[in-house]
Amino acid sequence: MQSSHLIAAAGALFAVVSLASPGIPRVAAAATSTVPQVAGISANVEHGRYIVEDIAMCAQCHSPRDEGGNIVESQEFFGAPVPVRPPWANNWAILAPRNRGLPGYDDDQAMRLLTEGAIGRDGKQLKPPMPRFRMTKQDAADVIAFMRSLR
Repeated sequence: MQSSHLIAAAGALFAVVSLASPGIPRVAAAATSTVPQVAGISANVEHGRYIVEDIAMCAQCHSPRDEGGNIVESQEFFGAPVPVRPPWANNWAILAPRNRGLPGYDDDQAMRLLTEGAIGRDGKQLKPPMPRFRMTKQDAADVIAFMRSLR
């Protein structure tokens, strides 16, 4: 794997910490006639896109890569082998599931996943390298609305 892809994946894990920072700008809502509701919260799809693509960098693990190590854009968020592994034995996930549209997650489960530290549908902690997100409910609602818009 190219070192730039390893750096990008490591950066995605590190960048998640900045989600809790109050200094992150909110992106203006896209011009739409309706505002999506997620768990009773008005969601901003464009801000969710910003978090997913520029902060959490979800595609780095949840998207397949071509033989050159580049993300296959037409299959973004369709699930893929995790591109990084630690040099020591542990309980590391080897596959990142499809998260495009958040299949199998209702809004409450997705909210818990993003606000309570990577708790899966079954109530169990997800395996590393899945970041232990502690997003605000607003940021989580925005991310959920964006991911659902990709169905």
